[in-house]
Amino acid sequence: MLSHIPFPALPTPPSWFPGHMNRFTKQLPALLSRTDVVLELRDSRLPLTSINHNLEGAIRKWRAERGRPPTGSSKFSDSDPSASMSAPGYGGPICERIVILNKRDLVPEWGIQPFRKAMASRFPDQTVRFASCNNPRDIKSLSEMLVNIAKGNPHATEMNILVVGMPNVGKSTLLNTLRNIGMSGRTPKALQTSAHPGHTRTLSTRLKISEDPLVYSYDSPGVMLPFLGRGERGAERGVKLALIAGIKEGLYDVEGLVAYLLYRLNVLDPVSPAYLKLLPPSTPPTTDVDDFLLQLAQRLSMLQRGGERNTARAAKWFVDWWRNEGGLVSAAAPRISPLAAHYAPDSPQSYRRGWGFDFEWTADESDFGGNGFESAVQRKMEECIDESLRVAAEDERLGSGVSSTQEKKKSWQEKQAKRAAKSKAKLSARKSG
Repeated sequence: MLSHIPFPALPTPPSWFPGHMNRFTKQLPALLSRTDVVLELRDSRLPLTSINHNLEGAIRKWRAERGRPPTGSSKFSDSDPSASMSAPGYGGPICERIVILNKRDLVPEWGIQPFRKAMASRFPDQTVRFASCNNPRDIKSLSEMLVNIAKGNPHATEMNILVVGMPNVGKSTLLNTLRNIGMSGRTPKALQTSAHPGHTRTLSTRLKISEDPLVYSYDSPGVMLPFLGRGERGAERGVKLALIAGIKEGLYDVEGLVAYLLYRLNVLDPVSPAYLKLLPPSTPPTTDVDDFLLQLAQRLSMLQRGGERNTARAAKWFVDWWRNEGGLVSAAAPRISPLAAHYAPDSPQSYRRGWGFDFEWTADESDFGGNGFESAVQRKMEECIDESLRVAAEDERLGSGVSSTQEKKKSWQEKQAKRAAKSKAKLSARKSG
């Protein structure tokens, strides 16, 4: 049992915001004007980090223009997918925002219900659902939800859905699956998918996903944040996105990713972290990255000339393992509460625990005593959400979401605009004189 899990040193986050992402961001307000439902995909492991704050402002403006209040009761429930969703509830045009947390099989089941309640308490205007694109039952439930929204508005001849989100969260895969479920007969794959971020570079043509009622959808490019932030917060945000392959491969040194992944797996399960199955039997949990990679390289027989262990190759293998099999193993981590039985008598009775990659807290027996485990986890998650919102507001106030390069570019553009205005004024004065 690990009683202390030190936070690793992380590399400076790179900037990755290709031109096609910038173009789509500028097109978004016009696209929303002909959109009825915004379907936002996030990764279940990063429900807060994979929020794209560039999209938030445009979506709020879209809802305001359609007369939707900023907050209200959530109409849809993951726990009751058959609940009636026949009317928008406000009158007027359809205007729904649905947040899909994809890849639910990669987070422990014990945290899903507390998370759902925590999000409902902090974002009552959002519809939040968990799903896995490889689970037909999840996609069928989502398809029924969308069809019910369309049926609840019989005066509309069709309903249009815009799918948005960060890179590599599964947007194209989800739409292919929705089309396969919602259309009769054989439906060939309509959208190309890739394990690498940035594969979808343009807005797709309209894709029909239901015939009765008529429901169409658009796939959009994954949009990264222009700047991940300064300091430790920005560094951690970048590493998280790199681990889920949300950032272009090669922008990060893989051994830096291993350091954070080892830390995160230790927090997810400090008693028996998922990586222990890769090491010799009876190996205790570790926080030493160098020692871990040496053991892993030895175990996998990754040796260089002279018998030296190839830790660089082992590091890449470990990240690939986690993105595939290892994610499922770590999601099977049991709930641990209380932990007194795992500590030596002289050890502190508190510990670090987490869920996914965005939720982490310190807890002890008094926090999780009795039968209130689920409500205790919900409280901890609400604290994490509040802190995330506070940090986002602080970053916006301080301008931490803008890199120095972007600041210089903005300053240059403002100077160019002033020069153009002066030239125009002088030309106008000459003509009038």
